[in-house]
Amino acid sequence: MTHKVDIAFLVFMLMMACGCQCALAQDSNDEKPLRPVASMFSAQYGHSSLLDSYLTPVKYGGHAMAIGYEAQQATGFSPTHWNRQLSLEVDYDYTHNPAGNHTMHALMLDARWALMHRWSNAITPGLHLLLGGDTQFRGGVLYNANNSNNVVSARIHWNVGIMGQAIYNTHIKRLPITLRYQASIPVVGVFFAPDYDEAYYEIYLGNRSNLAHMGWWGNRFDLDHMLLADLQLGGTILRIGYRNRFSTSWINHISTRDIAHYLVIGIGGEFLSVSPKHKAKSTNNIISSMYQ
Repeated sequence: MTHKVDIAFLVFMLMMACGCQCALAQDSNDEKPLRPVASMFSAQYGHSSLLDSYLTPVKYGGHAMAIGYEAQQATGFSPTHWNRQLSLEVDYDYTHNPAGNHTMHALMLDARWALMHRWSNAITPGLHLLLGGDTQFRGGVLYNANNSNNVVSARIHWNVGIMGQAIYNTHIKRLPITLRYQASIPVVGVFFAPDYDEAYYEIYLGNRSNLAHMGWWGNRFDLDHMLLADLQLGGTILRIGYRNRFSTSWINHISTRDIAHYLVIGIGGEFLSVSPKHKAKSTNNIISSMYQ
């Protein structure tokens, strides 16, 4: 009887040990990596060129200003291979005609979300290549008080397109620096355009046909690209760079063309958000979307 009890006790202890090992293995497998958010606030200033033949056949040129916010993070479903990005921006253009006696103002809101596949240490160590898709909404108004009939031109555009990045992490002496080139090209979307010489008062009265148009490379082309350098000054990241935004459309005998060149200055950092219920452990992997 004693031997049977000893054998049963031994089997019970072995089962408990196996259960503990399985639980430890499960805890290790369930331990999720930390994914810091690379957040950046930026101010941009430069030169813009505006053409909107609904308002005037003359091209206006002048000052371009913008403030923006960008957040990039590795995704939760496959953090080592995918990045997501959110960017918000408000830009304002203050322009003049070639004679300098008329002004035109432009105020626009821009929101963009992207999902990109990341190839880490591609070609050479420290180089990350990203490619994927994005969706963008851009809307606002152009105002030219010198027109006798139509003084405002509305701009509303939603699209889906292609976004790519090349990110290279290196050092200048002891200073970590991250170089990034990013380009976004819309492929297809929907945009607003009235008929030529159609007043907005007519639209208000009910003439709302032929206002929404499918956008593709046959009637509009947009490109937004930038070259940036992020200097990692301890926990703070300082950004300097150049950005070019180009947008053109031609439909209903109306042509638009907006070109802006910006100097970009930004400040931000990487931030972690950890739930109190799941405290971070020292063994957690930290997967940065851009930096090393």
